[in-house]
Amino acid sequence: MPFPGLTALLRFEGTDLRQVLATHTARIVVFDPYRTSTTRLAEQDVPLAANFTSGYGLWLARSDFARQALRSLFGSADGLTKPRIYLMQPYDPNRRTVIMLHGLASSPEAWINVANEVLGDETLRRRYQIWQVYYPTNAPLALNNFAIRQAITETLAHFDPTGQAEASRNITLIGHSMGGVLSRLLVSSSGDKLWDTILASYPMQGAQQQRMEQRLAPYLRFEPLPQVSDAIFIASPHRGTPFANNRIARWVANLITLPVAMLGQLNDVSRELMRIAPGKQDIGPLRIPNSIDNLSDRDAFVQMSSDLPMNPRVRFHSIIGNDTPGVVQALSSDGIVPYESAHLDGAASELVLRSAHSVQENPLAILEIRRILREQLQPGR
Repeated sequence: MPFPGLTALLRFEGTDLRQVLATHTARIVVFDPYRTSTTRLAEQDVPLAANFTSGYGLWLARSDFARQALRSLFGSADGLTKPRIYLMQPYDPNRRTVIMLHGLASSPEAWINVANEVLGDETLRRRYQIWQVYYPTNAPLALNNFAIRQAITETLAHFDPTGQAEASRNITLIGHSMGGVLSRLLVSSSGDKLWDTILASYPMQGAQQQRMEQRLAPYLRFEPLPQVSDAIFIASPHRGTPFANNRIARWVANLITLPVAMLGQLNDVSRELMRIAPGKQDIGPLRIPNSIDNLSDRDAFVQMSSDLPMNPRVRFHSIIGNDTPGVVQALSSDGIVPYESAHLDGAASELVLRSAHSVQENPLAILEIRRILREQLQPGR
């Protein structure tokens, strides 16, 4: 982030009270509170005060994220076009990394309460550092999956080229809503499933198949990020949601515009697929799906990717909202994501709590995140 949290200490010349009161000289000494917790004054070790989220607060106040997130969703020229990784403190090779991914039409503002509570917990603050992924939520899941993987990998390689630092191992992903769906893709293996589905609909051979496979491979073939060992999925529609099919959602989806560069690349693929299978032209040109399309429980990509195998090394947890009192849990919903879509078999833990869709803001959810992060620090984990 552009505004790191610092502690400034005003020190006056002199070794006793008389000298200090008589001095005309003072120095401002600045400390990184993540690395220095005490200082020496008058022959004593004195604790330093610190505000670990002051820089975060200033960044959010000056960022205009709320408007930019909406501009990005609707494809405005000054919107976001590719993911960015923001470190909430100067990189520390000895702290484990937590990577947070927000949801649709959102930004790093979504994690204010979580970040405050994690950084306010001394045990967690000493052992973890937080990275925020800020990405264009109008883009299809397949493109964001590829671009976010690339951004995380490049950031890790920049700070730790050998990959041996603690920060590059046992990474925890925390994703809310669409960010949770992307987090799951980041720890999943596609194998040949997605590509074989394309071949089944658009039979290709020889050079044509090789050309298309090369162009689509970055989006349809991927393996789990090896650095990730844990994940927390919050109100995540892994199997999509019928909410994306209602009239208002469809109206919003029709307003979403993808960046020109992205459209150009995908339109080329779309046109070539139509040439491969001209019999499909009776339904018109292929429509490039946007993020809301991808969140539908009818979406082809969601249906294909929802049961991709996750890295067995990854220990994952689910936190799910229930805003439908009186309804059995299997049929419950947080108002947007049904339980049956957010639930994943094999989770190390699952917490269902009374909450609407912004579950990450719920105090009980934040306590659960802190519990999970503390648990990960136990020997043998």
